[in-house]
Amino acid sequence: APLYLGGLTSVFTTMPYHDTHFTLEEARSLLPELSHKFHRVQELVASLRQRELEMQRIQQLIRSNGQGSKHPDFGVVISEIQEIVASITEQGIEIKDLERGLIDFPHWRNGQEVYLCWLFGEDDIHFWHSIEEGFAGRTPL
Repeated sequence: APLYLGGLTSVFTTMPYHDTHFTLEEARSLLPELSHKFHRVQELVASLRQRELEMQRIQQLIRSNGQGSKHPDFGVVISEIQEIVASITEQGIEIKDLERGLIDFPHWRNGQEVYLCWLFGEDDIHFWHSIEEGFAGRTPL
């Protein structure tokens, strides 16, 4: 039934959550580029972890002998990760888990706004889920 608002009668439809929506074909066409980007993210995260271990060793040295030491520079690596994230999200793609490479493409399915769901390493987009359910609600296409 229409909603009555002080003399104004209006039927409200649910506003979409996203401005950009992908067809299955559009999303699939981006997978090679996304695979490359998430492979690079995994390399960068591994590098950060190694640098974090180096930093812990340096901190132990500083505490034990009072000597200062050059610490690893995280900035360059973090900047590259930020650039990759921006290049993905600026397209309207949602990153749900950066390290795993879990992303969602906003999509219209049978008149309902849902996500096409892809995980780095999967050969294709095989699943979708409602906006509310998330990864646990992945349903085969």
